[in-house]
Amino acid sequence: MMKPNVKPILKWAGGKSQMLAYLLPKVPASYGKYIEPFLGGGALFFSLQPENAVIADSNPELINLYRNVADSVEEVIECLKQYQNTEEMFYAVRAQDWKSLSGIEAAARMIYLNKTCFNGLYRVNKNGQFNVPYGNYKSPTICDEEGLRAASKVLRKAEIVCGDYKSVLEHYTNPGDFVFLDPPYLPISEYADFKRYTKEQFYEEDHVELAKQVEKLYDLGCNVLLTNSNHPLVHELYSRFPIDVFQTKRYISCSGNSRKGEDVIVTVTPKSGVSDCLKKPLSKQIDRYPPTRFMGSKSKLLPYIWAVAERFSFDKVIDLFSGSGIVGYMFKAQGKTVISNDYMAMAATFSKAMIENSCTILPPDEAKSLLCATEDNDRFVETTFKGLYFTDADNALIDTLRSNIKKMQNEYKRAIAMTALIRACMKKRARGIFTYVGNRYDDGRRDLKKSLEQHFSEAVEAVNAAVFDNGKQNKAKCGDALQLRTELPDLVYIDPPYYSPFSDNEYVRRYHFVEGLARDWNGVELQTDTQTKKFKSYPTPFSTKNGAEAAFDQLFKKYANSILIVSYSSNSLPTQDEMVALMAKHKKHVEVVPINYQYSFGNQSAHANKNTVQEFLFVGY
Repeated sequence: MMKPNVKPILKWAGGKSQMLAYLLPKVPASYGKYIEPFLGGGALFFSLQPENAVIADSNPELINLYRNVADSVEEVIECLKQYQNTEEMFYAVRAQDWKSLSGIEAAARMIYLNKTCFNGLYRVNKNGQFNVPYGNYKSPTICDEEGLRAASKVLRKAEIVCGDYKSVLEHYTNPGDFVFLDPPYLPISEYADFKRYTKEQFYEEDHVELAKQVEKLYDLGCNVLLTNSNHPLVHELYSRFPIDVFQTKRYISCSGNSRKGEDVIVTVTPKSGVSDCLKKPLSKQIDRYPPTRFMGSKSKLLPYIWAVAERFSFDKVIDLFSGSGIVGYMFKAQGKTVISNDYMAMAATFSKAMIENSCTILPPDEAKSLLCATEDNDRFVETTFKGLYFTDADNALIDTLRSNIKKMQNEYKRAIAMTALIRACMKKRARGIFTYVGNRYDDGRRDLKKSLEQHFSEAVEAVNAAVFDNGKQNKAKCGDALQLRTELPDLVYIDPPYYSPFSDNEYVRRYHFVEGLARDWNGVELQTDTQTKKFKSYPTPFSTKNGAEAAFDQLFKKYANSILIVSYSSNSLPTQDEMVALMAKHKKHVEVVPINYQYSFGNQSAHANKNTVQEFLFVGY
């Protein structure tokens, strides 16, 4: 069935409506997520209406508009109905500070000004104040009710992010995603008028950096379309990719002679590589694993890990440092017997719910009953963490859930409920971490506006959907990897905390609150004198170079008769050569598979450039 036509809400300088006839044939037939980090008017997004999308822009006023049309379209419509197309009202509204208005009012104001200002431009002065003059149009459509409702349906399917394009690409791109890049065009003379109407300028060095990002997307295995002006630098930067040139019109130029121009479309298709090497494609079941912004998660590297693993004949796998659980879940989805282990209780809880568990779900009515307050509530979170991470009401709800979850008899239902509570707390927290207090990083995204109750219910639904039976007896364990006792496996996957001089590997410091939930703060030493009320990190040999070397040597010796696959980073110590030497002591064959990778969590401040690294897979057999 054909999708109904949905048009952009705004007229936008550099909008791509007129280029859709050229762009649409170049869109890949299938892809993972649709990602557009320079959203603007969003013509291609609204035309495609993708089911799974991340749309972003660095303009907070624009993002506020899209979020409120997505979440509160009827209220935006009612607000728009109050506006009139008069010069007096236009300048009165233009004089308002949008930040002083409610989100809904600010969204309606932006639409009104866009529809009634000169040529529908968005332009601000040095103080960030909208300064386009009145358009003096006879009867502009200020409130297109049906158009707004149609756009709202499409927007509700997307994650709407306010941020720099690089951070968006770092956080959200995975192999197989489709990325559309429509940056501010190169500033050449024939676009002098056009330049003035863009919110921000890209200089040549910015375009050079963007080209580097495109190379990374190519290496990662993404489909990319990029638009720009027909400028020599574009041809130089993207010479290895197909470039098509098209005649276009510039509707925002005052000069009729300068309204014609040439745009280019750069088409980047994933290079042949890992996906072509897969003898058995990754199971679609893997897509059901709830995404978690977890430090060190290997969700983006699954095709590479599996491409290495499937070369060998094996059934039983140990995931020694399970973390987010996604690698162990991948092996389960590929039909393997999985033992998942981690020293953190929260990670073991994830694995209990979705790897060991083969058929038990938590019905919605039972999940709802966990939200009902009881008298035997210790109010531990409400008193210990008051005013730090969540509101008093949220803290009270967390205590209610803690109390009710502890009473659950079925271990798998209990694991699902605790996983959902942990996920709800991380979703409700900007960046998903607990190294700071307050709302310092609140960027207004939808997850931060949802209630904790809604997050919990949605998390239960997501975890339930991830439960499946692969016909094997899988197991989740919580303990020291060096002390793990189990039957020797065919293959061991090792993804330990990386020791690096440029960053720390303190998982407990980042996630102490949700780790405390998983342990109910039993067996931990709470540091009440700290601002964050964290507890002491668990001892680990991976906190020093010498300790990491000794731990690797011990693990390689212990599993000398198993296939070894080790994830490690070029930022980390031991070095690549040292790791090869350590593994070679216990393995006849050692290989190194390098992968260009960019971490989603910038935790290296003064060494931010070290976020872009090579991830190594060390393979011993």
